[in-house]
Amino acid sequence: MTHYCYSIKILPGATVCEDCTLEGDITIGGGTVIHPRVTIIAEGGPIIIAEYCIIEEYSTIIHKKNEQPENPPKPLFIGAHNVFEVGCRLESLCGHIGESNVFECKSFVGIDVKIGSGCVIGAACSLNAPQTLPDNTVIWGSEHNNREALEKQPSQLLQLDFLGKVMPNYHRLRKSNVHKRQMSRQSQEPAKS
Repeated sequence: MTHYCYSIKILPGATVCEDCTLEGDITIGGGTVIHPRVTIIAEGGPIIIAEYCIIEEYSTIIHKKNEQPENPPKPLFIGAHNVFEVGCRLESLCGHIGESNVFECKSFVGIDVKIGSGCVIGAACSLNAPQTLPDNTVIWGSEHNNREALEKQPSQLLQLDFLGKVMPNYHRLRKSNVHKRQMSRQSQEPAKS
């Protein structure tokens, strides 16, 4: 059995399959769905996945170690409503991935790429060169063409609801381990004047 000195925090409402690899300090937001065979490795610092993300089979998210480690290490923050489709790979040293992005099948995002919000990284597109994608950028094709999105990315809430109901019937799930904090006794006592 492998033991890790870091913790995996799963908030209530998240659907996380047991058959995935989670290593390091990882926080998974409520409403997020993590399919089987997903790999999430926080080797360079914490990874915080916000609410309502979908991470599909064989996707890999790695927070890489920086050559000059910081103390405390900066987290990799992944915003809400992101979709990581089958087999995509995201590597990052630290930073922020915006909200409502779609990383299509077999796409790759390298360590020096910063992603805004509302972006689409097309199927099999590979972004290796250092760059910052502004909000609503679409990358597609073998030439890695880009353009501005004409419309906002659709909500994935119906798919999240469906997955949250169906996945427990076919997969073993990890239970949430972070609960609402109870009020401390100090906050329950009246203030003394």
